[in-house]
Amino acid sequence: MDSTICFIGAGNMSLSLMGGLLASGYPKDKILATDPSADRRQEVTQSLGIPCLESNTETAAQADIILLAVKPQQLEPVCKELADTVKAKGALVISIAAGVRTSDIAFWLGGEAAIVRTMPNTPALIRSGATGLFATSAVSDSQKDQAENILRAAGLTVWVPQESDLDIVTAISGSGPAYYFLFMEAMQAAGQKLGLDESTARLLTIQTAFGASKMALESPDDCATLRQKVTSPNGTTEKAIQTFEQHDLRAIIEEAMTAAKDRAISLADELGTTHNNS
Repeated sequence: MDSTICFIGAGNMSLSLMGGLLASGYPKDKILATDPSADRRQEVTQSLGIPCLESNTETAAQADIILLAVKPQQLEPVCKELADTVKAKGALVISIAAGVRTSDIAFWLGGEAAIVRTMPNTPALIRSGATGLFATSAVSDSQKDQAENILRAAGLTVWVPQESDLDIVTAISGSGPAYYFLFMEAMQAAGQKLGLDESTARLLTIQTAFGASKMALESPDDCATLRQKVTSPNGTTEKAIQTFEQHDLRAIIEEAMTAAKDRAISLADELGTTHNNS
């Protein structure tokens, strides 16, 4: 029997997940949502046919799974508001709020709770996301399956054994789309500087990125092997790769991802100050 899911916060990520669940055949009458904006509530109900109400507590009381989709800075008051409801229902709590640790969420909920923390990325908005998940010890195997099924509605999912691994997930897939956008931005600009018009340079850049990603995803070969296969000795690709290597692109990427990971850790510290100081 399908569990009733309540989305606290009906932003774009929630809409994508709800739409994905419906597309996969999840019963419409098992999905609820809340949002403080009357316009947003009306939009959700009209576009998806899902009840979207104002009261978090009244709506969450009808659910077995509560998905927290509010801004990280709003998570503390929302959790405190839902604490009694979560405790009474024994509900599974899933958080897609970036950077807030499960220990802080549990503290705000008033103690031990079954919590799955996730790190989705923006391509989840078009159901092509990559989401890392971490479960606390209070989460059962069946609850892990439920959480995975919900997040899989927005793309690929992977479980990590330690919560600290989510900081690395943030550095790879959470922030990663922006790295590729920057690389594509630079490729398009170079193409235009070399003589192509903007539209042609843009389309060639984007389709090349898409095609390379699709090959990497579907091929049994790893990325290094795929790169070697298209790099002919003394050819055009080799000359470009040599230029990247001369400028130590690998070290730049490692340094950038380390900076992203370190910032993820410091943000979590900042967002959890209430718990840490209590």
